[in-house]
Amino acid sequence: MNDSGVPHEGHNKIPKGWMAFFIGMIIFLVWYIASFTPAISGWSFYKIFEDEMKAGKQKAVAAASSSDPGRYIGKTDAIAAGKAEFETSCAACHMADASGGIGPNLKTKLKFGSTPADLYESIANGRPGGMPPFGQQLGNDKVCKIISFIESLR
Repeated sequence: MNDSGVPHEGHNKIPKGWMAFFIGMIIFLVWYIASFTPAISGWSFYKIFEDEMKAGKQKAVAAASSSDPGRYIGKTDAIAAGKAEFETSCAACHMADASGGIGPNLKTKLKFGSTPADLYESIANGRPGGMPPFGQQLGNDKVCKIISFIESLR
C-alpha cells in the first residue's frame, strides 16, 4: 500500500557495539564532570598549585632565615668573590665602586635599611621603584658574598 519500492533506513537498528560505546561515553562524561568540576567535587589544580607554592615559599624562608646574611663579613676571600659578582650583576646600576648611578649609592645609609638582613631582603626579593629581585638568579651564597663586599666599602 505505501510501498514505493525505495529502500527506507527508518527501521534499522544501531549496531550493538556502537550503542555500547555511546552509553559508555555518556557514563564516562558524567563521571568525569562529577570528579573534576570544582563546584561538584571540590578538586582543583589551583588548590594543588597554591599548596605547592606555599610549601616552596616556606622552604625558601626557612633556608634564608637559617643562614646569617652577614656570615661572610670581614672574610677576604668572600669579599673578593662578592666584588666579582657585584661587578657582574650590580655594577650596571650601582657603578663598580657602588657610588650609585641608576641605583642608589650603597656606601651610605639606605632607604630600606643598611643592616645585612635588610640588604639581603633588597637583593634577594627586590624593592619597589626599580630594584629587581636577584635571589633566584644568584642564590643565597652569592647574595651573602655581595653583602660582605658592600659592607667592606663602608
